[in-house]
Amino acid sequence: MRTQIALTAEQHARAKQKAASLGITLAEYIRRLVDEDLAGVAPAASPHAIVGIGGSGGSDIAAEGKRAVAEAFASRSPAVG
Repeated sequence: MRTQIALTAEQHARAKQKAASLGITLAEYIRRLVDEDLAGVAPAASPHAIVGIGGSGGSDIAAEGKRAVAEAFASRSPAVG
């Protein structure tokens, strides 16, 4: 089935570049994103997942930083692709 979507110029350029880096077409890249979203696959861990760790609860991020970062990344499922 054909579907038409509108992307910003930046979205189009970045998505096209990402698809090329994966060796697939833009259409295939978008299909994979839709499949992942509909399957409920969590996105790959992001550095943003650790923002705020140690900000409350009296934890010493300097002493427990490696463990906290590892837990933050481990709590997220890896992306399929």
